[in-house]
Amino acid sequence: MPSSGRQPDGQPADPPADCGLCPRLVAFRGESQAKNPAWFNGAVASFGDPDARLLIVGLAPGLSGANRTARPFTGDFAGDLLYQTLAAHGFSAGTYDKRADDGLTLLDCRITNAVRCVPPQNKPIGAEIKTCRQFLIAQLAQAPQPKAILALGRIAHDSLLTTLELRRAAYPFGHGARHDLGDGRALYDSYHCSRYNTNTRRLTPEMFHAVFAAIRAELDQN
Repeated sequence: MPSSGRQPDGQPADPPADCGLCPRLVAFRGESQAKNPAWFNGAVASFGDPDARLLIVGLAPGLSGANRTARPFTGDFAGDLLYQTLAAHGFSAGTYDKRADDGLTLLDCRITNAVRCVPPQNKPIGAEIKTCRQFLIAQLAQAPQPKAILALGRIAHDSLLTTLELRRAAYPFGHGARHDLGDGRALYDSYHCSRYNTNTRRLTPEMFHAVFAAIRAELDQN
């Protein structure tokens, strides 16, 4: 399992696998456990180097992806595109094989989610996003802090802004947008790399690669 890291005040950057903070999500995990007892079916920890300069924030674990494998974006279509793109831009080493034990390592990169448990229909509600934000706060507070943060989708973008106590109106979401956070960090936006977005061509591989190329260029300058 990925290491979670812990803040000086004792707040963990990841919840325990059996986190019980959100009753609806606990119940849904229980339904998945009954149907698929060999799956992970728990709160998914972050993956990658805690000291990474790039932090990627997704929405929530996929039902047959991270909820099954216990590693963010692992085992579903979104992960296929994400990990292929990370490799192309030098953010990973090894071969992604859709398994948490495939030996893949991230380089100067860490991946987490705004909500750590799989939600029904891939749609967390506002209360769940708010409850889980404590872990995102702790993740962002880890030293050294990431220099670039990539939000995959509007919900992740909005949760990040709330976490950072920034006004959403001042940092509008837009694919490929870069927002200077004023503290030496930059927030990048991308449409989520979901199958729906790629099937509808809302997000193409070329569009996704362009975002990572911009992030790589900025990090290489620092």
